[in-house]
This record gives sequence, structure tokens and C-alpha cells, in this order.
Amino acid sequence: MDPVVLAAGTALVSAMTTDAWQQARTAAIAWWRQARPDRAGQVENDLDGARIQLLAARDTGDEDTEQAMIGAWQLRLHQLLAEDPALAEGLRRLLESHLQPALPTSEQNQIGSIVQRAEARDNARVYMAGRDQHITDR
Repeated sequence: MDPVVLAAGTALVSAMTTDAWQQARTAAIAWWRQARPDRAGQVENDLDGARIQLLAARDTGDEDTEQAMIGAWQLRLHQLLAEDPALAEGLRRLLESHLQPALPTSEQNQIGSIVQRAEARDNARVYMAGRDQHITDR
């Protein structure tokens, strides 16, 4: 799954419980209206229902519901981009401009993606890490 889809789905659901949800919701619906105007009304209803369900789950300490909801929205975004890959740039802008800023600072740093690509040929080696890496000779 595209890293932007993973990050956007996570940020969308995480933003549902914040004070900035209305701004994030408005931006998400506007993006969806541009991407798929015929589905925007249903998405708007689904976002409202998801928020109510998520707030109820948080009140009871149900973390599984939040994880399931993240997966569901990631899948929904993934399917949308599979239909039209050109929507990826708009989704990235939505994520960076509206969804991530709606999150508390501590969560903003957790939402993101790292894409690494490498190609090794012949006897070459590739060492990749998303953070610290220590290589010692033996």
C-alpha cells in the first residue's frame, strides 16, 4: 500500500478526536468532492458516523476499534488511488496541509512515511535503515 495512503488514513482517523476535526473534516470532504463528487455525500456521512463511533470507543478504552477504523479508511483511500493514481498528489497535500496539522504535536511526528529504494548488482551490498544503523566489521 502506498505510504501516503497509510499516513493519510491514520491521520484522518486520529484527527477525528481533536479540536481541529471540523477543519480537517472540511478539507477531507473538499478533496473527496474534487476526486469523486458522486461519492462525497456518502463519505461525509461516513466520516460523521466514524467520529461518533471512535469517540465512544475511546470512552470505553477500546483501542481495537480505532485500529480497525484506521485500516478501513486506509483501504478506502487505497481503492480510490487504485482507480485514479493521479489523486495521490492531492492526497499528499491534504495530509500535509490539513490532516497532520490537526493532530497534537506528539502525534504529528508519528504520522509520516519513509520510502527507500535501492538496487544492488553483482557483489554489491545495500544497507538501509529508517533511523540509526551501526555496521561493524567482523
